[in-house]
Amino acid sequence: MKTNVKFYHAGCAVCQDAEKNVANALDPEKFNVEVIHLGENNSRIQEAEKEGVKSVPALVMSGNAYHINFGADLSALK
Repeated sequence: MKTNVKFYHAGCAVCQDAEKNVANALDPEKFNVEVIHLGENNSRIQEAEKEGVKSVPALVMSGNAYHINFGADLSALK
């Protein structure tokens, strides 16, 4: 069974790099990765907050939010 993972980002350079080097590096045989661009789809910001995301880029896996570097605080995306 594959683990569902959400990768939240805002399209900044830090986020794009994290998508390329982290989210896309996950084994597709083991993980279903959903990439969510909050800059283009801000209706999902509240969802990200409920999952514990404070800044982007961030991965949410198995109920845990993992913040990668620091691209933007979620409040800047509202």
